[in-house]
Amino acid sequence: IMNSLVIVLFLSGIVAMIMLRTLHEDVARYCQLETCFGNCWPTCVGWKLVHGDVFRPPGKGMLLSVMLGTGTQVVTMTSITLVFACLGFLSPANRGALMTTVLVLFVCLGGFAGYVAARIYKLFGGERWKTNVVMTCFLFPGIIFAIFFVLNLVLWAEQSSAAIPFETLITLLALWFGISVPLVCVGAYFGFRKPERNQLRMLLQNQIHRDEEEEDV
Repeated sequence: IMNSLVIVLFLSGIVAMIMLRTLHEDVARYCQLETCFGNCWPTCVGWKLVHGDVFRPPGKGMLLSVMLGTGTQVVTMTSITLVFACLGFLSPANRGALMTTVLVLFVCLGGFAGYVAARIYKLFGGERWKTNVVMTCFLFPGIIFAIFFVLNLVLWAEQSSAAIPFETLITLLALWFGISVPLVCVGAYFGFRKPERNQLRMLLQNQIHRDEEEEDV
């Protein structure tokens, strides 16, 4: 282990020195808020061309913020579930405990999804906050529920014992609309209410929009 650690540290140091020597001359130029359409056009190649465009809001900022919010909710739910499983709270002998835990955590973590989606969308300069909240509440959970409902209809048609009872579906809808949706709204409220500190993004952003088609990377 020590030999591997020494080799990793040695190689990391070499890479860091190479990067510092390569980028040392570029850092001062980037801090002067120059764009690649000016004096540095002949010397800017590859990823250096977009150093001032990476802070520009994406074209699909609404969808990206919703995906990030829901992804944060799913990742947090998975992490907590794994911790419970490692601690022995979710025993394989107790059938259904894992699925119940996943559903309860997903519903209760709706506030995280609303907060992250609101913060990211506000960072992008979005103003349609109502649309953002509605999409966070219903887009991905709605897709999952629609697929689950269609599969359950097929099981009902086949009179399979694996079909979920109608009362369970009503319970899931009650959890979704009664707990998850309000929590998403509360999280989005605090996310949009918090002031945004994006002065650094505005300073580092190119004032002239560069078309991606102008350069083959």
